Amino acid sequence: MLDTAIQLKALPPLSLYIHFPWCERKCPYCDFNSHQVKDGGFDEKRYIQALIADLQTELPNIWGRRVHTIFIGGGTPSLLSPAGLDELLSHVRALIPLEPHAEITLEANPGSVEAAKFREFAQLGVNRVSLGIQSFNDRHLKFLGRIHNASEAQAAIEIAQDYFASVNLDVMYALPEQTADEAKADLLRALSFQTKHLSLYHLTMEPNTYFASHPPPLPNEDESDVMFEFALSTLQERGYQRYEVSAYCQDDQVCRHNLNYWEFGDYIGIGAGAHGKISMPNRITRQIRERHPETYMDKIFKENSACLESRSIEIDDLAFEFMLNGLRLINGVPTHQFTERTGLPLHRISKAIDEAIRKGLLDEDPMRLKATALGMRYLNDLQELFLK
Repeated sequence: MLDTAIQLKALPPLSLYIHFPWCERKCPYCDFNSHQVKDGGFDEKRYIQALIADLQTELPNIWGRRVHTIFIGGGTPSLLSPAGLDELLSHVRALIPLEPHAEITLEANPGSVEAAKFREFAQLGVNRVSLGIQSFNDRHLKFLGRIHNASEAQAAIEIAQDYFASVNLDVMYALPEQTADEAKADLLRALSFQTKHLSLYHLTMEPNTYFASHPPPLPNEDESDVMFEFALSTLQERGYQRYEVSAYCQDDQVCRHNLNYWEFGDYIGIGAGAHGKISMPNRITRQIRERHPETYMDKIFKENSACLESRSIEIDDLAFEFMLNGLRLINGVPTHQFTERTGLPLHRISKAIDEAIRKGLLDEDPMRLKATALGMRYLNDLQELFLK
């Protein structure tokens, strides 16, 4: 177990993650905790009551702390009704203090976007929306199992821009049977909307997905490299700052919620399958909730807890977890943040730092823990050097 050798002088920023586990269709590449809505729909009222009860169980762990970001992810949270979201956010505000101008993000599927609903979401305080576009090519969207088409994607973006100060577009490349020209067309189409944030992901075959057991024909490594290099140069030309492995923004419109993850901040995780990380002065704990929505709700109401696991992070794992996150940031993290967020002295990772510098994977700047261009290219190799 973690011992009292860890002493945090100050607690890190705190965020709130809320998981909505339903979607209209399960995509074949998706490994998130999402469940296809059945004919009878889902019990929104009962699930929201469970979320509120779940949050109440966490209050003793965060007394006196403010939440500065909220992220409602899924699944497809845009399936929520405005009345349901109102009830949820009203209780959140009543139970925990929010920072003024807190970032509140809602993930949305273009196929479930309605102008009237988005208008009400904005009135309820949602100020950032993340749209799962993935592609503007109807053939690729069908292959990916998406429920929207290219024209619906365009309409969803335009509606979102009408109501939200910040809009993110998720775009994927190296799709089944995708050519370099098609990947370029997708990126340029996404940039034509001039949103300030873009998330660009290489399609990967995740375990326990349909694609993992039925692999589709994918571009080879050289072809996907061409797609990525075009994206990297084009985004730079258009004034997008790459601030994380897959995240790009203009005008410093970073996703503050995700940035808190990468900087080893704290977050309450409520909802089916949600993960959380909470720091105490002498320990750091991780939690995992029950994954299946029905089991999650039953446990909350019958046992007043839906935690599948709650454990203190072992000292030997802390350094790796910190570096696993921080090295994803293009500018890395300040060196002093290692001790501030883990409670450990820097000398615990000095040998790994020296080895990473010797291999050309880590920048030599003593004030920052930052991957070099080579280290970012071989990020897994760099991170593994800190795995004890």
